[in-house]
Amino acid sequence: MELLTEDIVPEYAREAKREARTFAAEHIAPNAEEFFRTGAYPWEVLEAGQEANLVAQDISEEYGGRGFDVVQMLAIAEEFYRADAGIALTLQLASFGAEMLETYGTEEQKEAYLRPLAEGEAITGLAVSEPETGSDLTSMTTTAERDGDEYVLNGEKYWIGNGVEADWVTVYAKTADTGDRYMDYSLFLVPTDADGYHADHIPEKMGMRASKQAHVVLDDCRVPAENLVGSEGGGFMMLAEFFNYGRVVVGGHGLGLAAAALEEAWDFVHEREGFGRQVADFQAVQHGLADMRLEFEAARALNYRAAKKVRDYENPGLWAAMAKTKSTETAVDCAQQGMQFHGGRSILSDRRIARVYRDCRIPVVYEGANEIQRNLIYRQSREE
Repeated sequence: MELLTEDIVPEYAREAKREARTFAAEHIAPNAEEFFRTGAYPWEVLEAGQEANLVAQDISEEYGGRGFDVVQMLAIAEEFYRADAGIALTLQLASFGAEMLETYGTEEQKEAYLRPLAEGEAITGLAVSEPETGSDLTSMTTTAERDGDEYVLNGEKYWIGNGVEADWVTVYAKTADTGDRYMDYSLFLVPTDADGYHADHIPEKMGMRASKQAHVVLDDCRVPAENLVGSEGGGFMMLAEFFNYGRVVVGGHGLGLAAAALEEAWDFVHEREGFGRQVADFQAVQHGLADMRLEFEAARALNYRAAKKVRDYENPGLWAAMAKTKSTETAVDCAQQGMQFHGGRSILSDRRIARVYRDCRIPVVYEGANEIQRNLIYRQSREE
């Protein structure tokens, strides 16, 4: 059964999708069980992805990338995540947040920070969430105070992908108290070897174990004033725009996981016998598979439509929120049904369906929990 077909993918994005599928089959899927079991960081797979020009390639050709747009990144994401979510997240977090630097950064910043990402010589991360604050971007407490020709950053960040491994991270910090909470935050490029930057891995996660997240402490961490991205006070708006892009790609995370769950369930029930006949012969099982396929195809159609809306800037916030919510929740539903079909074997940790079940619980939370997405969907539907 072929699920991630090309027919829904715009023709210009199909080559990137094919490259991603080949890479996933050769480098991600064969290593999935090992990295889930060990929880090690997949450096070798990341380096192979950089060599294959499939990491950080949404950076424009001007700065060493391939200029992939959101539709192409969605096509890559669903292929990577079908093979394994933990390794896939590592590959896609390697340039997480760099899109904002390309849009709003100076030429000097782009040459110094973007080009090494695109050329596979560095990786980065985005430091927004805090230990006591998740989705509320206007309640972050990390501060950045101007001191001459430097900014001094203080505070803590949590759940930061590549916070330990990255060469630099983009930090979201409060720079003012204007009374307009949307204008109080800014973005800074912070090298991870800067004095006052400290990072440790957070406790091990239940899923996506090959991707590492960190607790970052900024203790009088000084960066040059020229490391400010864009204008002071522009951080919230830059992030809000970036998350529209990111949520469509996270929808691709859900599609890949849903495809993996459906494939595993389909193969298992057509190979397994019970009560004297093939499990797939039971109508209840057939209906369950039919529902999985229906929801998967609905989610995928919505996600690709949303990708085009975000690409063309047509009410992007609404469509990104809908795509992210539908696709990630479809993954959860498909994985749960797949677990049920597998019966007792579903709880064995070496089973792909068990890994998918654990992994799919995570995208419904990151990039803005789905409850937050529903707030956005309602509010922006009213504004149409």
